[in-house]
Parts: sequence; C-alpha cells; structure tokens
Amino acid sequence: MNAINRSEQLEATEEGDTEFAAASEVEAGIRDFVRNDVAYLRRPPVVANTETLDQNHETAVNSVNSLIQRVAGTSLAEIEKLIGELEGLRDLLHAEGQRVQREISGYAQLSQAAMKSTRMIADNVSQWKRTADGLRNG
Repeated sequence: MNAINRSEQLEATEEGDTEFAAASEVEAGIRDFVRNDVAYLRRPPVVANTETLDQNHETAVNSVNSLIQRVAGTSLAEIEKLIGELEGLRDLLHAEGQRVQREISGYAQLSQAAMKSTRMIADNVSQWKRTADGLRNG
C-alpha cells in the first residue's frame, strides 16, 4: 500500500513538474517578449532600419504565440485524456449499476420463492396437525 501511495505521489509530482515547467516556459517567453519590446522602446529610433525592427517585433510575437499554443496544446491534450477517462468511468458505473439492479431483482425473486415455500410448508404442517388431532380425538 505504501508503494502505491509513493507511486501516486511520484506521478503527482511529475505532473506538477510538467505543469510547472510549462508555466515557466510561458513566463520565460513572455519575459523575453517584454524585454525585447522594452529594449525596442529604449533604443534611439533608427529611421533607416524600421523594417528590421518590425520583423523582430513580429518574430517575438510569433515566438510567444507559438509558445502559448504549445502549452495550451499540452493542456488541451491532458483535458481530453481526462475527459476520456471520466467517460470510461461513467460507462463502468452505468454497467455496474445495471448489474446491481439485476442482482437485487434476482434476490427479490428468490426471497418471494422462499416465502411461498415457507407458506406451503406451514400450511402442510397445519393440515397434518389437524389430521393428527382428529385421529387422537376420534
């Protein structure tokens, strides 16, 4: 049981590390983007080379966008995996619910049959008792 708990803790730690790494990667990308953007604002304006600056700005934006898409893609994949697992559990619970209903129905039928048998036995014993009392008195 301790081994199971340890493996669950390791899995949770690994998932947490993955999420932390993804979040750190997004933060680093945003920091780089902001640094480049702020550095652009601090530089003296270069009139002759604005096309290069626009390209650098676009590159930084595209870099951040692709980083966010990668992280979001990982999150979406995890969410889809979780949804699949939950659907599987729902199907299992539904099947188990039906099985339990069948079992209860079987037990109810068995109980009714036992009650009928008990009633028949009691009726027969009662008839035998009356017959035995009649023979004693007669």
